[in-house]
Amino acid sequence: MQIERLVQMIFHIVYREHVTAKELADYFNVSTRTIYRDINILSVAGIPIISTKGAGGGITTINGYTIDKSFLSEEEQQNIYHGLQILQATKYPNAEIALSKIGTIFRNVSQPRWLEVDFSYWGSDEEQKISISELQYAIINKHRIKFVYFNSELQQSNRTVEPLRLVFKSSTWYIVGYCCSKKDIRIFRMSRIKDIQVMPEIFKRELPKDYTLTGEYQDTENIHIFKLKFKPEIAVRLYDEFQEKQVSRCQDGDYLVTVQYPLSTWTFNRLLSYGKYVEVIEPEIARMMLKERVLEIAKIY
Repeated sequence: MQIERLVQMIFHIVYREHVTAKELADYFNVSTRTIYRDINILSVAGIPIISTKGAGGGITTINGYTIDKSFLSEEEQQNIYHGLQILQATKYPNAEIALSKIGTIFRNVSQPRWLEVDFSYWGSDEEQKISISELQYAIINKHRIKFVYFNSELQQSNRTVEPLRLVFKSSTWYIVGYCCSKKDIRIFRMSRIKDIQVMPEIFKRELPKDYTLTGEYQDTENIHIFKLKFKPEIAVRLYDEFQEKQVSRCQDGDYLVTVQYPLSTWTFNRLLSYGKYVEVIEPEIARMMLKERVLEIAKIY
């Protein structure tokens, strides 16, 4: 599209400072006549681009011209820079190069000292991180992927998946894709994926237009309504880990949390993480199951 080419051309010229029409024609895969026509359009639009002929000639901008004087405010420049920082933290391809270029083009932009973006978990190893660029390639070019997956019960399985979307939700990355073994669209938490490989097989499947992440991720099997009573000593965790509408204050100073959970190992491990500061009020079966686990732990000591 011409508009997209014109915008890219401005950045390219400002960054390179001096280019020839042939270089631009080769870069954008158009004719030199098209380049000169685009330069004329930009000049009419008020972009101070100069074209000179002869030895040493070429296309450049008026000395001292920077994009921040014509396009973006300082706040908008910072927003772009911060967005690129987030991409860099995800190991997004070429984000570091883009950061360097933005720093050159927006001469007033400096790396903010108040912001540092790191999506890796505490104690993570660089070798354990999944490459976002590999997944981007697989999704865009429709390559199947295979990996080892651990569910919430830590059960291991080998999966072959047609990746359809990469989602970042609630501080966690997920892959949305068609699972060949389950023959259905499933959501896979990336922190539970190991040994991911991009396969040569190509697929044609598309994600349904009406697909939404909400509701799909929840396991509807074996769901129960839990009523949990928390001591004030652990209140700081409640508003980090539950929705505000799920939490209410009791007359005795304790907190009551009403939430839906499955009767699963993941649920009881989470409840055990609160130690003596939580009591399961309902359902009764969950009280008994949690008690059994506590007694099993006590036997160790």
